Amino acid sequence: MKTLMAVVRNEYFPAAAVLAFVVLFWTAGLLGGLSLLSTSQPPIATLFWLLFVYAVAVLSPLAGLLAAVDLVRRWWRNRRAAGAGAGAARHDE
Repeated sequence: MKTLMAVVRNEYFPAAAVLAFVVLFWTAGLLGGLSLLSTSQPPIATLFWLLFVYAVAVLSPLAGLLAAVDLVRRWWRNRRAAGAGAGAARHDE
């Protein structure tokens, strides 16, 4: 349980979770995620499914891009902070 809480509290978790969801969504889509359309469904169910998939298909690349940018930005910030800390330690010697 402590490990799970440490992962959830990690600063990278929200962006990584969004990026994982986007990748899973597009992978499922590529592997036949639109199979609902090949079965007989009431028209309103098909309409809602199409609207949902359309909204996610439009918004998920944007969410994935923002998540990737956030992950890179945090990684660079932490790398610079670690470098500045190491540089200050060498300067004090």
